[in-house]
Amino acid sequence: MKISVDVDCTPEEARRFMGLPDLTPVHDAYVQKMQKMVADGLTAEGMLDMVKQWGPMSEAGMKMWQQMMSGMAGKT
Repeated sequence: MKISVDVDCTPEEARRFMGLPDLTPVHDAYVQKMQKMVADGLTAEGMLDMVKQWGPMSEAGMKMWQQMMSGMAGKT
């Protein structure tokens, strides 16, 4: 026997139903910070500093980000 249930709701309604927090203010703060960095002139160093602030990373994780940023900047 197979039973299917379709639920028609918005993402906001689903978030509330599941009891998840509203992270809109956090999202908006990060978007504003990124827009400011781009408007001020985004550099690889600035991007790396921002990524460091987002959360703890191991040395290997930071090295991966550095390699990615260097690759995007055309440096190998």
